[in-house]
Amino acid sequence: MNMHDHPHGLAHDLQTLNATLMKRRRALGWLASASAAGALPLIGCGGSDDSATSADDTTTTTTTTTTTTGSCSVIPTETNGPYPADGTTSLNVLALSGIVRSDIRSSFGSSTTTASGVPLTVTLALVNTNSSCASLAGYAIYIWHCNQAGLYSLYSAGVTGENYLRGVQATDSSGQVTFTTIFPACYSGRWPHIHFEVYPSLATATSVSNVVKTSQIAMTEAACDTVYASSGYSASVTNFSQVSLSTDNVFSDGATLETPTITGSVSAGYALALTVGIAA
Repeated sequence: MNMHDHPHGLAHDLQTLNATLMKRRRALGWLASASAAGALPLIGCGGSDDSATSADDTTTTTTTTTTTTGSCSVIPTETNGPYPADGTTSLNVLALSGIVRSDIRSSFGSSTTTASGVPLTVTLALVNTNSSCASLAGYAIYIWHCNQAGLYSLYSAGVTGENYLRGVQATDSSGQVTFTTIFPACYSGRWPHIHFEVYPSLATATSVSNVVKTSQIAMTEAACDTVYASSGYSASVTNFSQVSLSTDNVFSDGATLETPTITGSVSAGYALALTVGIAA
């Protein structure tokens, strides 16, 4: 090669090579820094990132708010319904001696009537979504639900003198409470469910004014089909055939976080377990 073939000469070549190397070093340095800080975005299919979600995204609907943090999520907030007996109206079972108990099948106080139905144990595990799903000990959980005929104690005709299927417990060192109850019926217009409220402590579980979370548990379809085919639940068969999660006025916007695992049988009883996440 002569000078006419390469008119800029060796000095120009060296200058160009040095500039290229400096640009490459700066680019590699930026990539390493960004990777270490987790700053590089992930690129996936779908074009716009409007549909992407992150660990702390919040999705709000007309009745619920769901926040995901790490591997656990804040359970949606739901209505306490018309039969809470938590002080929302003049009825407040939380103020009565005897409400703190694990077996809620019988009334306490002036009546000792026991609600009939397929046995069910309900275990709720309370976790903190703001602290890597750590267990929340020392909180209090109040649960209530209808009886085998779809009636609510203290409210429904025929059971206004009863307070069964209602109870409060403090979460243990593992953040858990376990209630012994019966499988709730399906009454007209609603998917079978259990109500619950979370309070900061047992001492504050005396009025809805102190509640930190109100939600509901959606019973599983498979368990309902089996239980309602058994003795005592005949009215639930027709009611259950006329409802669905997608049309229910509470669960229609999504019930994933409110659907427990349910195992067991009619003869041996059932066990329900659900993790309840709150932002404590």
